[in-house]
Amino acid sequence: MNHSNHKGNSRILEKEVKKINFLELQIMRGRFLEILIKIDFMKTVSMIGILVGIIVIVITIGISLNLDHESDIAEVEDVFNKEIRPIEVPEIQEKLDEVKKIADENEYIPLPREWITSGPFQVDRTEYAIGESIFIRMGGIEENEIGQIAIYRPLNATHHKVYLTIPFDGSDKSASNTYFTPQINSKRGICSMDDLQGEWMMVFRGTDYPNLYFEINEKILPGTDVSSVC
Repeated sequence: MNHSNHKGNSRILEKEVKKINFLELQIMRGRFLEILIKIDFMKTVSMIGILVGIIVIVITIGISLNLDHESDIAEVEDVFNKEIRPIEVPEIQEKLDEVKKIADENEYIPLPREWITSGPFQVDRTEYAIGESIFIRMGGIEENEIGQIAIYRPLNATHHKVYLTIPFDGSDKSASNTYFTPQINSKRGICSMDDLQGEWMMVFRGTDYPNLYFEINEKILPGTDVSSVC
């Protein structure tokens, strides 16, 4: 009887031990899974951190390159005797469009623009056909600079006469670009084509800037009236 009870108790104890071992295995398995989840989470966070870092580096490089590019542009524009930045003036743009239209309709090819420079002043070419407009840019005039652009036409090989004066005032920022078109005009004493041809001169009164020179040749812009008036 005692032997049977002892065997029964042993079996019960064995079952309890197995249950305990099973529970311990389950607990260990659960902890192992938790560790794996934490590792995966840390890897994910790490990967996100790396990606964010790469994006920040790329954006920083892009901004740096853009700033360098803008700096290069500013340096080019600040170089002395380089082309003055054009300021859009509707009237001047209309005149430029008119010149282009005449050229297209008459297969006329104007000379390329050169923009010769004297201080803050520029003229677009050194040579023009009769009837072409002369475009002038004024940019970067000092506020204390006040004077006139005196434009002289040739009288002969050695003498010139004032054809037109254009005032400028550095404190007036509205004055930027302008143009004029030499024409046959009896009131100005220009009777024929011959009075237009030759070397013209621009003098910047009130400043120490050197004179600019351009020539009007014997060619005629299509549609220009060259009839003598004197």
